[in-house]
Amino acid sequence: MPESEKFGLTNQMKRAAVSIPSNIAEGAARDSDQEFIHLLYYSLGSAAELEIELIISQELGFLEIPGDVDEHLQKTKQIILGLIRYIKSKKSR
Repeated sequence: MPESEKFGLTNQMKRAAVSIPSNIAEGAARDSDQEFIHLLYYSLGSAAELEIELIISQELGFLEIPGDVDEHLQKTKQIILGLIRYIKSKKSR
């Protein structure tokens, strides 16, 4: 990444990446499934934010995204969605 992006796009990407597991951990510590689901959706949003920031960085020629990074991010999003579906299904039992 260029030096000019040190506090711009790079910082946003770091914040989004840290936000994903942080919101999952916070949600798991909450007292209700509804709060957990709410924070899981925040994690999913942060994953989508990180994904688009990586795409923008690549389109601008700042970096090349290795395939395994994209695969890991897609898998992370699938896991979060699966956890949301699981928690919601518990409520309907």
